[in-house]
Amino acid sequence: MTTIEATALTKVYREATTDVVAVRDASLATAAGEIVAVMGPSGSGKTTLLSMLGCILRPTTGTVTIDGQRVWDSDERDLPRLRRRYVGFIFQSFNLFPALTAAENVEVVLNLKGLDGRAARREAGRLLERVGLAPRLDFRPRDLSGGEKQRVSIARALAGDPPLILADEPTANLDASNGEQVMRLLREAAAQ
Repeated sequence: MTTIEATALTKVYREATTDVVAVRDASLATAAGEIVAVMGPSGSGKTTLLSMLGCILRPTTGTVTIDGQRVWDSDERDLPRLRRRYVGFIFQSFNLFPALTAAENVEVVLNLKGLDGRAARREAGRLLERVGLAPRLDFRPRDLSGGEKQRVSIARALAGDPPLILADEPTANLDASNGEQVMRLLREAAAQ
């Protein structure tokens, strides 16, 4: 049962003449299967907090522990392995590879997790079907709407069944029906 715990996370961006505190002294602990929402106004540090929890951004101070392992005590070279093993990330800005199709964007993650060839293609198709994008497998991001890009990002985050899914405004670009579908998928993933 994978858990994530953050203790006294602070992130300060040092500017030329001033320090900007993006996150101050944030702590949380989650249990397996739990869904936690981080809420606040635009610019309040939600994305920064998720980036620290997801092993993307090193906190200025504080600790993140995933499955009993203190993340930032690890060698920097171990962080990609930790992310691959534990974290599926739904980025607010999608972060899709523009030259790859929707299916290939999902396959990349599956390849990194050890699934290759036809098996990866099949699994990518299954995940994209779950988010309602079966007809768009071979479309590149430039040919997808904002909501469709968001759903590719969600399918990619679900690839390989990561024990932790960090979602940065996962329904922001979706209509009500697709937003409900995405929340259902996230609840199903949490229940596994």
